[in-house]
Amino acid sequence: MKQERAARTREALVQAAAEAFDRAGFHGTSLGRISKAAGISMGALTFHFPTKDELADTVQLRGLTVTRDAVQRLLTGREAALETVVDLTLELAALLQEEAVVRAAARLTRERESAPQGAPWPSSWLPAVEGLLEAMPAGQLRAGCDPRTVLALVGHLVAGVESYLRSCAAQGCDTCKSAPEQLARIWELALYGIRCGRQG
Repeated sequence: MKQERAARTREALVQAAAEAFDRAGFHGTSLGRISKAAGISMGALTFHFPTKDELADTVQLRGLTVTRDAVQRLLTGREAALETVVDLTLELAALLQEEAVVRAAARLTRERESAPQGAPWPSSWLPAVEGLLEAMPAGQLRAGCDPRTVLALVGHLVAGVESYLRSCAAQGCDTCKSAPEQLARIWELALYGIRCGRQG
């Protein structure tokens, strides 16, 4: 019973911290703000997480785990194809839109100098994209289209989704389009330039 209560307290703190780091960033968030948002005393917070860095480490690693697990589920049984790359980015867009812990991991990656080892958020999905592009059968990309350029395109699109969502949140905009739907339309345009057999 005591362990279950401790686990619930810890989970509540991680969720509150994820939302706070997502909104205000690492430097704009205090332990006091997280304590208040979670409805948990400062003493209980520092018992589980003595420093803000330790709490940020936990949030960042949680975001990576959520992302990595989603990517692995999506790739199960899928072929190395351009459509799979597109679907992977749409999954990332959905995660960024729906999961505060994923948005927090992405933001903490940029803002923290002392991140936990192996925890930059792109490390949870970028190797999968690289693997798909390397294993893609010949003939799926237009002649002269470098897979490294497609990889860069993916990076820019994912970063653009995060920026779009942050802009919507900052403006308090409830009418922003679904990030995955918007990204799917962008891909429709981009694929005309990179898929073999399409006319530019």
